[in-house]
Amino acid sequence: MNLKTNTGIAAILLMAWILISAHGCTKNRPSAPSADGYTEHVYTPLYASGFRILGAKGLESTILEVTDPWQGADSVVRRLFISRNGEQAPHDGIMSAITFPARRVVCMSSSHVALLDASGAIDRIVGVSGLDYISNPRIQAGRDTIGDVGFDGNLNYELLLSLRPDIVLIYGVNGASPMENKLDELGIPYMYIGEYLEQSPLGRAEWMIALGEIAGTRKEAEKAFAVIPEEYNRIRDTEWTDTPTVMLNTPYGDSWFMPSTDSYTAALIKDAGGRYVYSGNNSGQSLPVDMETAAILTAQSQIWLTGSQSTTIEGLRSSTPKIRFSGMAYNNTADLWESGVACPHIILKDLAAIFHPDSTAGINDTAATLRYYYLLH
Repeated sequence: MNLKTNTGIAAILLMAWILISAHGCTKNRPSAPSADGYTEHVYTPLYASGFRILGAKGLESTILEVTDPWQGADSVVRRLFISRNGEQAPHDGIMSAITFPARRVVCMSSSHVALLDASGAIDRIVGVSGLDYISNPRIQAGRDTIGDVGFDGNLNYELLLSLRPDIVLIYGVNGASPMENKLDELGIPYMYIGEYLEQSPLGRAEWMIALGEIAGTRKEAEKAFAVIPEEYNRIRDTEWTDTPTVMLNTPYGDSWFMPSTDSYTAALIKDAGGRYVYSGNNSGQSLPVDMETAAILTAQSQIWLTGSQSTTIEGLRSSTPKIRFSGMAYNNTADLWESGVACPHIILKDLAAIFHPDSTAGINDTAATLRYYYLLH
């Protein structure tokens, strides 16, 4: 037998060994079940209703499951498979799959930025929607290295691709995001983050744990979140001697939108020891009232959280000439809807200080120390 023949036999034997070894590795590695096979509860939220983290016996990977991720959704489920140890995604029931952890993240909402920051993963953000409108100081400090992909309807998909994201965090309003089809076409993983639909302030903040699971910082997120309910509930459980009536918002066109009595904002008012002035809406969404009704409600209130463009009391009066109000009017910073999502205990502290300025409960602060609100002078 010549050298050439020996070499050929050796090559065949080597190939056979490789195939047998590969088959043995595949056989020994647990196969991925259907998505419905992920039934072990890795994390079940205490306050949030829109997500949970699931695992499967014998596997390291997890599924982030999000339910009803936009307004009006009914029994809609979206699942993100987070692969660990090279495990393959289930063959059904999965919207997107990523490899743990996501190191390059694009956020389509400023609240996603805040929740990632709270979970200890702000450094994972490589792109945002509307960079000029992001309050986070770390993002603004690094704006030269963070891409602004634009907004729905005018998205820069070429830039998005160049950012090489591991995942894009999206949201739906009244239906599925229009980004879905294009992201599928480009092969970019994505996941719905529906924190804004939570009516519980603590429920919204708890979404930091879902984002921590994506970024590989869930344990840090759980630790960060654990102190928030303690402080929030301490303020909520205070027995106040007064209950001021609170008006919300300013006109939008010819209408004045008033939140539902079971809304996020109404919950904060109640938990801070105030009384939301409008009890005529329990629909679960903001509804308009006419200007005459709004004028009556405002006149009945001691506190007005305006949420307006006005930064002075004169500007507020000019924009609402038919309104007569003799109480204290406050506006909020834009950061209320960004970092405030992850800090409901601080919002509650602000509101308690506004509602009960003479309190001796160790909660009130002077107006100069309010974080998310300021008095209109």
